[in-house]
Amino acid sequence: MAVSLGMRISGLLFVGAVAVAAAAFTGVEGTDRADGGGGGGPAVTSGPSTGPVTASPSPSAPKRPDGHIGAPALTGVPGGVAGGGTPRRSGPGPAPSESREHVVAPAWLPAGPGSPDVDGAADPASVYDRLRDPAACGTALEGVPGAADGDEWTLLRALASACLAVQGEGGDWEQAGRDHAALAGQARSCKGRAAYAVLGGLLDFHRRSPSATVRLRTPVGGAPACRYRIAGVDTGGDGTARPAEVIGVELAEAYFDPAELPRAATVTVGGRQVPGVPVLGPRSGGTVVLSVVVPSLGPGPVDVSVRYGTDEVRLAQAFTIAPPDVLPDPEPEQEPDAGAGTGQDGEAQSPDGPAGLLSLTWSGTP
Repeated sequence: MAVSLGMRISGLLFVGAVAVAAAAFTGVEGTDRADGGGGGGPAVTSGPSTGPVTASPSPSAPKRPDGHIGAPALTGVPGGVAGGGTPRRSGPGPAPSESREHVVAPAWLPAGPGSPDVDGAADPASVYDRLRDPAACGTALEGVPGAADGDEWTLLRALASACLAVQGEGGDWEQAGRDHAALAGQARSCKGRAAYAVLGGLLDFHRRSPSATVRLRTPVGGAPACRYRIAGVDTGGDGTARPAEVIGVELAEAYFDPAELPRAATVTVGGRQVPGVPVLGPRSGGTVVLSVVVPSLGPGPVDVSVRYGTDEVRLAQAFTIAPPDVLPDPEPEQEPDAGAGTGQDGEAQSPDGPAGLLSLTWSGTP
């Protein structure tokens, strides 16, 4: 009986040992821990129970959002990732490095104001006005003469070419850049200076975004590129003039073709339009002179205004209308006496004859 009981105990111990060994060498998960170490497999328990030995698996480690097993992702921390690392995008759309940069179009030409092209011949001022519409850059470029015609034309040709290039319609960036460099400090007119500044902005935009194209827009409002003015009125030096006299109205910073002034300009003096057609006088010191006739006005200070196209400038109290000359009244003529005669020397004589002698006239016979 004692031998039998000992054998049963030995058998149970042997079975338990076999069960432990089998559990240790079976393909049980537990070697892929977050820290890379072993363990984490099913826990094996044994007890005095005579029933079969069972292995209860331990909870497996949670998987991270990136598919690896380990600690859960951090919560409540924007962009946080368990264990550090680079945040991953969680929504649709391109990554920040893949997003397209917002490109702002460079500034385009400000208003001139417009230059009436009354003679029908192209000039830099009127071509500038055509270029204000970016859709017309190609047409304007075709009408620009060669570089031999002057710096203003070279500048406008470069600007028209850059206008096409920045809009993806052709043009020549390299030539525009060479012309811009060669014309530094050469723009003399107000429209020329504005064109040079805009060309520089286009070239700078191209340097920063070599492959970008944009659609240019004509600016609305803002300060004009030019503003001519009346520099003075030449009345002969004394600041006064009379009706029907000729005066010279001096215009400074003219942005238009002076040859068009006589037909395109309207001059008023004291609110009254001058008679006849203004005459273009000689230019001196950068001014343009219009010779006009003073209209019939009363004495006193008067304003002078000049309208060219839609732009009008005024000079207050430009000169003074002088009062008309006052001639002295003539002295009244003295009439000779009724009986006075005239002597041989043309002097009046009294009835008594020369030297006051009494002159008698006889009648009848002695």
